[in-house]
Amino acid sequence: MALKRSLLTLSMLLAAMPAVAHTGSHEPSGFGAGFLHPLGGFDHTLAMLAVGLFAAQLGGRAFWAVPASFVSMMLVGGAMGLMGIEIPAVEIGIAASVVVLGAVLAVGNRCLVSVAMTLTGMFAVFHGYAHGAEMPVGAAAALYCLGFASATALLHGAGLAIGLVLGHRQMIRVAGAFVSVAGLVLSLS
Repeated sequence: MALKRSLLTLSMLLAAMPAVAHTGSHEPSGFGAGFLHPLGGFDHTLAMLAVGLFAAQLGGRAFWAVPASFVSMMLVGGAMGLMGIEIPAVEIGIAASVVVLGAVLAVGNRCLVSVAMTLTGMFAVFHGYAHGAEMPVGAAAALYCLGFASATALLHGAGLAIGLVLGHRQMIRVAGAFVSVAGLVLSLS
């Protein structure tokens, strides 16, 4: 019970938006800008939490392999965005990631970890591309990438923690349905 409370507390802390309390017109650069980017879009946040939930739902080596696949492929997409390599339909890919990952959770069928890694890795390229293409002018690219990779890993950890706290597969399926419906609403607005 104490572990579940600790994980729930950790997930709430990790999912909370950071307060940007400094006044002025300066833009965060480098690590800070990268870290804030995934947290600034509800679609990014939902997809990354869903990856953690998916890993929790599968269990075993999926705990680390599925999030690691997402972060790795997101960095590939980020590099493509930084280099200006065009990827068509990025926003559609991001919206589809939320809807599909939520639906996969809602259905609750188990799959091979390699299939989960491929699915999440494919969607990660779109998320990474958006992060890389929107890097602020003058930001240090390596620090920016480290920032968005760190925030993503924390969101995956929060999704894992939520999945472990929910524990029961039925509750994870309900969370998945919420994610999928939220993704549909976001894509229609």
